[in-house]
Amino acid sequence: MTISDNLSGASRVQMTRLPLRTLGALSLASLSLAACSKDTLDITNPNTPSVAGASADPQALQLLATGLLRQNRNSRGGLITETGRFGREAYVYTPQEGRNTSAYLIGLSGQNKLDPAGFAVGSWSGPYGNLRGVFNFKETVAASTLSAEQKKAALGFAKTIEAIELLTVISTRDTIGAVIQINQDATDIAPFVSRDSVYKYILNTLDDANTDLGAGGAAFPFALNAGFTGFNTPSTFRQFNRAMAGRAAAYYATSGGGATAWARAVSALDASFINAAATTAAQFNIGVYHPYASSPDAPNPLAQATNTDLYAHMSFETDAPLKADGSKDNRFLAKIGTRATRNAPSGLGVPSSLGFNLYPAITTSLPIIRNEELILLRAEALVATGNKAGALTLINSIRVNAGGLAPSTLTAASSDAAFVTEILLQKRYSLMMEGHRWIDMRRYGRLNDLPRDLTSGVNAHFVAKVQPLPQAECLQRVGKTGALAGPGC
Repeated sequence: MTISDNLSGASRVQMTRLPLRTLGALSLASLSLAACSKDTLDITNPNTPSVAGASADPQALQLLATGLLRQNRNSRGGLITETGRFGREAYVYTPQEGRNTSAYLIGLSGQNKLDPAGFAVGSWSGPYGNLRGVFNFKETVAASTLSAEQKKAALGFAKTIEAIELLTVISTRDTIGAVIQINQDATDIAPFVSRDSVYKYILNTLDDANTDLGAGGAAFPFALNAGFTGFNTPSTFRQFNRAMAGRAAAYYATSGGGATAWARAVSALDASFINAAATTAAQFNIGVYHPYASSPDAPNPLAQATNTDLYAHMSFETDAPLKADGSKDNRFLAKIGTRATRNAPSGLGVPSSLGFNLYPAITTSLPIIRNEELILLRAEALVATGNKAGALTLINSIRVNAGGLAPSTLTAASSDAAFVTEILLQKRYSLMMEGHRWIDMRRYGRLNDLPRDLTSGVNAHFVAKVQPLPQAECLQRVGKTGALAGPGC
């Protein structure tokens, strides 16, 4: 199966809105360079190195690699805030813009349907824009004068980024499926494939990347940013790759992959950077991050110092587990703080007086994946594969060391459903506002357990199951049939 993306519709629109510095990093690689006559003044623009130039220029290859990481970073804050609203972790209470509430919790004109032309259709054009960048990066590497080892290392990096972007798409679109094929011509519309096919492609791509990284020598032919400290060589990056494979396999296991996918998750997690014996915050936080900085770089979009419209769902307080002394879970105490009470405009929501202390500054990093998640993913996998005693050990490690709680009252004889309930509770507080709650609740068929703050009237809330295709994507597929049509358009 060829690598892929679909830059029709929404994806191309997003690319035109990227900041200039990001376009430079991406090298405008999806655009064609106009031919020049030999008497035309030809001045190289360092902000837009050509793909051809990158084949022989290590600095240009560096810009392409940096561009892939920046574009992935550009989508991360949006993914967290969108899934946070769907999963009843967060509100975005903008005083003059009610659609930041209604578009996610009420839907299109009170129809309990998300508007495909509205606010809640993110996590699409950003990933697909970056998938086009991955396609160009691979072609550049193939045509380059890099050594065989360097090419393997570069391809292992690119394939890992490809899989991460596709995982974002399918975890937010789920039963809609996704496009996995990138065509040379970005205007050539590629087909949709099923959720099952997308997950298989993601896992196979991650495995291919792992093999490439294993043959990639001692160093990448470009540098990774500070968020990859400890994972910035082909051999250590493989641990990151395996961590992402563990997440992807767990998602697939609960989306039709079953026992085979769970076994694959266990194997991947075993080869990742998981430290199941972790007991301290520093050990739980080991992982890979997106770094942020002040201008001219990008600030953390969720920073409490600047994002004053981001509020926490009040259920974090009412549902917080209690420690032996009656005080609340350490994670709640560390991650949630009080704010001036605010509500959505026009009766669209309910008041909140809670905010997040997770990302205090514009320079605070956002996690891509970290050890605490790996431990809880492994607990999921152990329950599914019949090792409840092993799962309970991991659950209690998180409860005691991260939450300050007493060990769970579960036993190895407890039901699978009881174990899942406990794991989802621990994930809720351990992985707060990291982009998981809504996805996890859907994976286990528990969306109905999420709170609906308003339950009657024209503004009654609902819980979305999937994000729709953006209208721009649908419009590109008008009149197409079969796999080229837009599902749900």
